[in-house]
Amino acid sequence: MKNIIITGTSRGIGFELVHLFATAGHNVLALSRNEKPISNLTYDNITSFAFDLTKQEDYQRVTDFVKDNWQQVDVVIHNAGALLNRAFSETTMEDFEWIYKVNVFGVAELSRVLLPFMVEGSHVVTISSMGGIQGSMKFPGLAAYSSSKGAVITLVELLAEEHKDQGIAFNVLALGAVQTEMLAEAFPGYKAPLSALEMAEYIFYFSLNGNKYYNGKILQVSSSTP
Repeated sequence: MKNIIITGTSRGIGFELVHLFATAGHNVLALSRNEKPISNLTYDNITSFAFDLTKQEDYQRVTDFVKDNWQQVDVVIHNAGALLNRAFSETTMEDFEWIYKVNVFGVAELSRVLLPFMVEGSHVVTISSMGGIQGSMKFPGLAAYSSSKGAVITLVELLAEEHKDQGIAFNVLALGAVQTEMLAEAFPGYKAPLSALEMAEYIFYFSLNGNKYYNGKILQVSSSTP
């Protein structure tokens, strides 16, 4: 039984991940701006509460919970993300700030406050995007989103190097298109090749075992372009 923290759990991949880990018997802390979908689940090993990556006070709630209940964190999955599909000429500084606060700064801060509870063998998995891979196909309207996903990839590489002597692994999964609500909202009518559950199953196994084989690596998880 491991202690798992997942962000962005109210829908899509995060929602499916909570089910997979809980069913497998692990303890799960499910974090989302909207806690209702998770709090409705009748699992004794799931704890959920509202969490906003842009609010500093919410991080204290997470560390207080871990300190009072677990004392140790084995897996962190940075799944929460913000996506903006808007022409660059219409994308404001405030738009960029919001995207980066969620997709980059939130990953950095949650990782930082949880480090004291991680041990040798802990694994931090950040969900990025193929759009953040240098040389990959790029799409108009995603300047803020894709650049933030590129930034978080470099951040994870640095964190892996800085904490490798502690035996804490940091890896990135750069996903291709997955049929989620967020994708449907940004690209109406587009049909992705994989469902949220199918991708969640891959992330589930990688989170529990990938740190045995990888650290500081970016794995491209995409069967198509986009």
